[in-house]
Amino acid sequence: FPVTISSELILNLLLYAYLMGQTIHFVRHGEVHNPEKILYGLQPGWRLSERGQQMAEVVATWSESLPIGAIYSSPLQRAQETVAPILEKHNLSLITDKNLIEARNIFEGQKFEFGSGVLRHPKSWRHLWNPWKPSWGEPYTDLISRMLKALFSARDSANGKAAICVSHQLPIWILRLAVEGRRLIHDPRKRECSLASVTSFELDSDGMISAVTYKEPAKHLLPSKK
Repeated sequence: FPVTISSELILNLLLYAYLMGQTIHFVRHGEVHNPEKILYGLQPGWRLSERGQQMAEVVATWSESLPIGAIYSSPLQRAQETVAPILEKHNLSLITDKNLIEARNIFEGQKFEFGSGVLRHPKSWRHLWNPWKPSWGEPYTDLISRMLKALFSARDSANGKAAICVSHQLPIWILRLAVEGRRLIHDPRKRECSLASVTSFELDSDGMISAVTYKEPAKHLLPSKK
């Protein structure tokens, strides 16, 4: 027999969905054109590679079906280029938030690879004495504080809908570690925050973080690991 769903039931289901809370999606920017493997950090002018642009388009397509109420981005060029195709999918204005910017790092502008680059030189070792702070860059406590500000600002701007925040690997990863109650000191090679990935923070009916999920919409475009 056919089932008739009353308008009252539909309204109640919609209300329930609303009260279940929002999701704030943190998107890492796409691949940057960086053949020399420079730690670009806060330096201006680092653009997406051709593959990075493709990654941004894939994330934009992924976001198309989501009920997005606000879109935020770091002010750095690579983040702004990543968010551009996402904006095209939604009738929203971009909110640029400096709280989403990359973390400060004393090795910025230098070649930085494990087994080569700046870490091979003894003069660099004096900056590595405290991995818990860390001694070579922005304190993790400051990083967590500003990323939480960005998250809750996006929550409030989205008016009950989901939000997208385009940021950078270390800020997103440290925020996730803090929310999940894990220790902040870690091996950078083991971060679960690939290029153009999405780390989603689920909020409960009180607007507080209740869960974290992770996905890689552009996984097929990721460079092969050597």
